[in-house]
Amino acid sequence: MNLDFTMTIDGRAEPGCEQFAVVNPASGEAFAQAPDCTREELDAAVAAARRAAPGWAATPIEERRAALGALAGALAQNVDELMRLLTMEQGKPHADAQADVLGGAHWLAETTKLDIPEHVSEDSEERLAVTRHLPVGVVAAIVPWNFPILLAMFKVAPALLAGCTIVLKPAPTTPLTTLRVGELFRDLLPPGVLNVVSGSDRLGPWLTGHDGIDKVSFTGSTETGRKVMASAAPTLKRVTLELGGNDAAIVLPDVDVEAVAEQLFWAAFRNAGQICIASKRMYVHEDVYEPLKAALVEYAKTVKMGDGAEQGTQVGPVQNEAQYQRVLALIEDARANGYPFVMGGEPSDLPGYFVPITILDNPPEDARIVQEEQFGPVLPLLRFASEEDVVARANASDYGLGASVWSADVERAEALGRRLQAGTVWINETQHLSPLASFGGHKQSGLGSEGGQDGLLEFTVPQTMFVRRRPLGV
Repeated sequence: MNLDFTMTIDGRAEPGCEQFAVVNPASGEAFAQAPDCTREELDAAVAAARRAAPGWAATPIEERRAALGALAGALAQNVDELMRLLTMEQGKPHADAQADVLGGAHWLAETTKLDIPEHVSEDSEERLAVTRHLPVGVVAAIVPWNFPILLAMFKVAPALLAGCTIVLKPAPTTPLTTLRVGELFRDLLPPGVLNVVSGSDRLGPWLTGHDGIDKVSFTGSTETGRKVMASAAPTLKRVTLELGGNDAAIVLPDVDVEAVAEQLFWAAFRNAGQICIASKRMYVHEDVYEPLKAALVEYAKTVKMGDGAEQGTQVGPVQNEAQYQRVLALIEDARANGYPFVMGGEPSDLPGYFVPITILDNPPEDARIVQEEQFGPVLPLLRFASEEDVVARANASDYGLGASVWSADVERAEALGRRLQAGTVWINETQHLSPLASFGGHKQSGLGSEGGQDGLLEFTVPQTMFVRRRPLGV
């Protein structure tokens, strides 16, 4: 496999004059180099996006829809290559990497079904008043390392459809697949419409603070989101922030334990727990707490953890060393405080950044593993007795991204779900998102929306035009 990739700036290949190492998290060893974008190269990318902006904004929306369809096709046609590369740099199993790429293609294709509305607020003999939505301009799209392609398309698809141009930056630990996607897209869009730059930790602040950027769309941690917002403030850039979550799953006493155990396991441990909308606190009613705990442990014993490139692997490593050390610190804090472990909690004997599947048995509500977002394969099970108690505990968080309720009584689950302070609530499932539905966080889980018409309009600014119909002087 070729591992020499270039940035895309103004429709051309840019190898970059500086490089940085990319590590395979399954081994902990560097296997490739990526361009480390300099200030001058970033300036060139932003300038290219600004030059391309008027022409792309003026392009009829049907042509922009067709462009999205072409991009979707390019992802689907190259899925095998992209899947293998993504596993090498991200660590997820091949099947999950394939889903990441094809999910991006799906997001592009489905976004073409959206439209940009016009609202007529007055249509009288005297006056016509119409509110339109114009492209916001040049967008900085900053993508995390857990779903590099899918989450990039969360931004690329609506931004392009809205008529914006883009400077796309992948995470420093997963740049390669995104760079390759930039190469595949290079001839499918006019020069400068989509620029892809990679870089070390210095690049993000340069991009969010750049005077030539009109909007920042960022997905990542709440801590970094605050920095992005501060960096955007001097020039009042628009921001969309999809940030951290500490999603509560609430399991009511009428569930069929054997039927839901596997689903609840993957709600917490898919992608090694590295999903912003993973179930990170699992509240289980006391009537089914013990049998569900046992069922989760039994199922976990059947799950293979290992290198995502190996056949049969279901859970890969934590993606990078910094996050690996953070997850280990949370486990050590639980051990130091004497919280009981149902399983796991010990170091892995695998190379790389592997954390064994770890389940804690009813730690206190003020434990770090309950209050903080672990973003790794560690799950606290929490016992509750009443709906009033569990709603209060689930809502007692600075986060409000997602939540789920599990019950044989759908109406009861819906009623409880409406009381939860979260941007998305699932009933008897979790992590399902749609390009046609709004997704966003409450509280410190973010600002704005992705997906649906709400997400599309995040890349626009409203303009109201009043047209006086009576002759002047009348």
